[in-house]
Amino acid sequence: MDTQTLPDNFLTTQLKKVVNWARRSSLWPMPFATACCGIELMATASSRFDLARFGAEAMRFSPRQADLMIVAGRVTIKMMPVLQHIYQQMTEPKWVISMGACASTGGVFDAYATIQGIDQFMPVDVYVPGCPPRPETLIEGIMAIQRIIDEDGLPPAGKRRPLQLAIEPSYSPSAQPLGIPITVGGKAL
Repeated sequence: MDTQTLPDNFLTTQLKKVVNWARRSSLWPMPFATACCGIELMATASSRFDLARFGAEAMRFSPRQADLMIVAGRVTIKMMPVLQHIYQQMTEPKWVISMGACASTGGVFDAYATIQGIDQFMPVDVYVPGCPPRPETLIEGIMAIQRIIDEDGLPPAGKRRPLQLAIEPSYSPSAQPLGIPITVGGKAL
């Protein structure tokens, strides 16, 4: 077909690209927040950080309506069967973000009852480091999921493997205030 005869408002693309664009622009997170990382997850949806810019503001508390699980905080042995059951109920395609040191490696809780990384029990696509990670870091993790969707699309049936990306913090902490006198026991240092 000659491109000169097409009308001006006609667009051609691949169906796969349109489907992936729709998926990346409408992620529905399933939060599994058990500790302080959950507070940072809630802050990500607030107006200051505005997760809605990325199409992921619709937190779903029903696994059948979610396609992105965000595990934020420590997970114990008794919680893991519940977490696995929720993961199995999620719709395909589905992605998992391990948010914080506790979900990724057990954090400071090196105890018999704490899972030392959820990747032992379910595939994790993106690791978001920090204790707890800042909302900007979680947003960077969601953007990494969007890049995964754009680049790879769907894996063949039965061939799902986690990409295991680690997101580095993209902010630099501000310097501590100088010139403030420090007093210990009433004496200025």
